[in-house]
Amino acid sequence: MNLPNYFLADLPPEAALTPLLLTEACQTLKRNRQTYLAHRSTESLIKVLSEVAADWLRADYPFRKMALELGPEQTGFSSATLARGLDGFFSELTRDNLHALLVQDLGDARRLDHMVAVGDEQKPGRSALARGPEFLVHVAAGNLPSPTFMNMVLGLLVRSAQFVKCASGAAFLPRLFAHSLYDAEPKLGACLEIATWPGGNAELEKALFDEADCVTATGSDEAWAAIRQRLPLRVRFLGYGHRVSFAYVTHEALHGHHARKIAAQAVADVVAWDQLGCLSPHVIYVEHGGVWAEKFAGMLAEELARHEEAEPRGKLPAEAAAGIASRRAFYEVRAAHSPETRLWCSPNSTAWTVVYEADPRFQMSCLNRFLYVKGVKDLDEALRNAEGVRGKVSTVGISATGERAQKIALELARWGVTRVCPLGRMQNPSLTWRHDGRPALGDLVTWTDWEQ
Repeated sequence: MNLPNYFLADLPPEAALTPLLLTEACQTLKRNRQTYLAHRSTESLIKVLSEVAADWLRADYPFRKMALELGPEQTGFSSATLARGLDGFFSELTRDNLHALLVQDLGDARRLDHMVAVGDEQKPGRSALARGPEFLVHVAAGNLPSPTFMNMVLGLLVRSAQFVKCASGAAFLPRLFAHSLYDAEPKLGACLEIATWPGGNAELEKALFDEADCVTATGSDEAWAAIRQRLPLRVRFLGYGHRVSFAYVTHEALHGHHARKIAAQAVADVVAWDQLGCLSPHVIYVEHGGVWAEKFAGMLAEELARHEEAEPRGKLPAEAAAGIASRRAFYEVRAAHSPETRLWCSPNSTAWTVVYEADPRFQMSCLNRFLYVKGVKDLDEALRNAEGVRGKVSTVGISATGERAQKIALELARWGVTRVCPLGRMQNPSLTWRHDGRPALGDLVTWTDWEQ
C-alpha cells in the first residue's frame, strides 16, 4: 500500500517548505472547513470517527497493517507494542464514549449544533451554543501518537480546520490516521494538514501561527513556553507540559495470592509504549516497605522478563542505551556494598531494569522499561518524598480496595494529582479523561449565551 500525496508530510524529503507554502495551505484549510465541515452535524462526525476507530481494530485494515509492518522502523516501537497501544486508543473511540465526552464537557451533546438549555438554565430562559476555533494548530510531541490522535478527534468534533505540526521523524502514525480519515471521507480529510520540520524554524512557525485562532502544544515546559511567547495576542494557547507518574501498592493488596497479579498489572503499565510519556510510572511505592518491597521488585523483574519475549522493547538510539547502561553500573556498585539496594536487569541488553532502594525519595527513571521500587511506611511518607514533583504528577496507579482506595484517591487529589486509576490502566485513560485536570473538549470552545 502506497500513501497518496494528500498532506505536506507525504512530500519527499527533498521538498522544501516555505512560509508562503504554509500560508497558502492554511488558507486552503479554512476554505475547505467552511465548505465541508463548519455545518456538519455532531452525529455525522461521531459516526465517521467511531467507524474509522472500529476499522483500526481490524487485523486486515490496510492502515493498521502498514502501522504494524513499517512502524517498528519508523517509530522505534516493536510491532506488539504498537498493536497494544493502537488497540488501547481506538477501543475507546466509540459512539457512546464520544457522546459521554460531549455531555461531560458541554452539558449536552447537541450544543455544537444548536442553542440548548440544560438543567437550571431553562428557568431564566437561557440557552447556549459552543463553537470551536476556525483554525486550530497542534504542535505535537515526538514520543507517543495517542495525544496527537486525540487532538485531531477533538478538532473535528468542534468543526475546526487543523494543521498538525509533528516533530522530526514523528509524523508516521499521525499521517496514517489522517489518511484513514481521508479514506473514510475525503471532505473531512481536506480539512486536515500534517507536516513536519525541525523545531525552532521561526519563519515557518510565524507563517503558521499568524493564521491560527488556537494553538495546542504538547512537550517539555520549555518548548511550549517558547511557543506561547511567539503567538499573536489574539491566539488562544493550550499547553500540555512535562508530567510524571508513579504507583502506590498497599500492604493488604499484597497478601495471599494477589501479589503476582498486581505485579503483572504494574508491568503492563511499564511496557505500554515502552514506558514513554507522562502516564508511565517512574517509581512504585510499596507500603510497609522492607522485605515486602524487595520481594515485589523481584516479581516485577520476572514479569518484565516474560513480557520481553512476547512484547519486546523497541530498539534504542545508542545515546539512550548508554544512559541506561551507565545508570545500571551505578546501582550495581551500590548493590554490591549495601543491602538496601538491589538490581535486576535483562542479560546482554538494556531491555528492562528494576532497582529496589530503601531510600524512599522519588527518582526520575530513564524510562524505556527502567523502574524503581521503594518501600514506605504509608502514603504520607510517599508524598513527602515526592514533594519535588508536586504539581507535575499526572497519574498515580494504585492497588487498593474498598474504602481504602477511596481514601487514597481523596488524599492524592488534595495533594494535586489529576488522575488516579487502578494499576494496569495507567497508560489507558478513558476518552473522557480530563488531561492535566482540564476539560479537553471544553478548553477548545467559546460560548454564546442566548437570554430570552
